[in-house]
Amino acid sequence: MANERTFSIIKPNAVKKNAIGDIINTFETSGLKIAGAKLAMISKEKCELFYAEHSARPFFGELVTFMTSGPVMLMCLTGENAVLKNREIMGATDPKKAAPGTIRAKHGDSMGENAVHGSDSVASAERELAIFFDRHELVNM
Repeated sequence: MANERTFSIIKPNAVKKNAIGDIINTFETSGLKIAGAKLAMISKEKCELFYAEHSARPFFGELVTFMTSGPVMLMCLTGENAVLKNREIMGATDPKKAAPGTIRAKHGDSMGENAVHGSDSVASAERELAIFFDRHELVNM
C-alpha cells in the first residue's frame, strides 16, 4: 500500500453550515492526516483554472459562481491510498445517492452543492495541490 497525497475542498455550503470540524474529524478518524490546510476565498481565475476540464459543460458558470461565493477549506490529506480512501469517505457525487455516514450524505445539499471535492487520481491531486498550495505550505507526513 502506498502513502499518497490527495487534495480536498470543503465547499462554501459546508463551511457556511459550520461543518468543517465534523468533516475534518471524519477524515482523521478514517486514517487520513492533514498535511496542509487553509481557509480561503477562491478567485474566479483560480476557480476557472481548477475546473478547466468542465469549461464546455453547461453547469460551468454556475459551478464557478458557487465555488467563489464564500470561503472554502483547502486541504492536503495524506495516508495509505489517500485518493481512494477520501473518495470513499466523501460518498457519491449526488448526496441523495451517497451511502449513509459519508460526508456528502451528511452535509451535501445537491449535486452541485455536495459539501466536498476530492481528487480522482494521484496525478489530479498533484495538479490541484499545485494550484492552491506552495510546496513550503505542505508538511511531509
